[in-house]
Amino acid sequence: MTTTLPFGISDADAAAMAGLVSRSHGLRANRNAAEAAEIRLLAEAGRLALRQARARSAKAREMALRSIAAELATAANDSDRAVRAQIDRAMTFVDDYPATFAAFEEGRILRRHLDVVRDCGTPLDPEARALFDQTAAVRCESDSPNRARAVLERLAENLLPRTLTERHQHARQSRRVQVIPLGDGMAELIATLPVTLAHAIHDRLTRQAKAVRDIRDRAKAAVPPNDGLLDVVDSGGGPTPDDPDAERELSPAEIIASDERTCDQIRADLLADMLLTGTPDTDPAVTGDGPGELGAIRAVVQVTVPVLTLLGRGEETADLAGAGPIDAATARQLAGGCPGLDRILTHPITGAVLATDRYQPTTDLRRFLRARDHRCRFPGCRMPAIRCDVDHTHDYAYGGATEACNLEHLCRGHHSLKHATPWKVRQLADGVLEWTSPVGHTYTDHPPGAVIPGATAASLTARPVTFVPDGDPPPF
Repeated sequence: MTTTLPFGISDADAAAMAGLVSRSHGLRANRNAAEAAEIRLLAEAGRLALRQARARSAKAREMALRSIAAELATAANDSDRAVRAQIDRAMTFVDDYPATFAAFEEGRILRRHLDVVRDCGTPLDPEARALFDQTAAVRCESDSPNRARAVLERLAENLLPRTLTERHQHARQSRRVQVIPLGDGMAELIATLPVTLAHAIHDRLTRQAKAVRDIRDRAKAAVPPNDGLLDVVDSGGGPTPDDPDAERELSPAEIIASDERTCDQIRADLLADMLLTGTPDTDPAVTGDGPGELGAIRAVVQVTVPVLTLLGRGEETADLAGAGPIDAATARQLAGGCPGLDRILTHPITGAVLATDRYQPTTDLRRFLRARDHRCRFPGCRMPAIRCDVDHTHDYAYGGATEACNLEHLCRGHHSLKHATPWKVRQLADGVLEWTSPVGHTYTDHPPGAVIPGATAASLTARPVTFVPDGDPPPF
């Protein structure tokens, strides 16, 4: 008997494959068991927080949960917000979907199945979830996560007591905008909106992108074939110095014709342009023909740039506060459009901020702190300083001085955590903070620009210039 298969499987290959499948089952069961144990631990931590708060206010329960999440996070060198979200998910898995969670714990379904069940069952009330859980566990054992999702979405829809109109009114409350880092100096800006608005925005951007391409095509047709971008080069690869076209500026039509962006790229550029420069029509502060308060607001970012990169003599990456590294070319472009900059003098060994070019009691002290801290100073938090509170390490009400050695940036969440839970903090030399958790563990947070003790010689590079946002006019 002939075969059209591109390869054959011998008995030995079949036996080897059977062994791989068996080992895969075993590894998945072990992995699931370990992950399930961690989920149960996190759920137990959540229940401990609820016991600590007892029957007190919702704020007491929230603070108890945040304090325990911070304890676990700092011990693991993680973000307390991430651990708090993990605790919430763990309590949902263990308490609301016991049958599905047991199937996961025993290695009969994948973690993605567990997430699908939680996603689909979120709108259900506790009684409906119990029924949904039993059916979902059985369904997940016989279907892939993607197939199971379609079935479970229909099942959940049938169990919902409210109409889609009612549920949509509730779901609208979750609309938001978030940034997801991607690496390589890129990020995703995700807007969660009603489906009609999301599709309308995408449609408008698409039609605008097509209009840009139509204009580009007409410009290309109007530019003579030999009158486009310069293509006369010398041995060095540049325009010939004595060529009459070497210094000629491109016409507007030639610039438009040179656009090689894809439709996706044009859509993204249009979105960024409108969001950064446009004025909302629904500005409640508009009283006349002016742009109003919302239209006057401009985007603010804080960037730290190595001085040689700023001067074009190096390509070392810059740092966008709260996000991460950005490329040298983007940093120089931002610096070129910046209304002003501060030269930050740092200690040559520790890197601690010593002084700024300007120092006035109120405004410049804030600039000093933003340059030193960059971000929230609770361990693991990356909230940019420009969106944080300036907090007195030793409370002002109890005699704490308003000076750099007694001030630090804390995001609103960690500011309230400091005051409403047993977490304590004291400031050491050079802006170093020492946090003490409710169980007595200590964690040290160094200013981002400082050299941590024990750092290698390779990390002792030239100190950066920090662009600190402020409303003051440029100092030049």
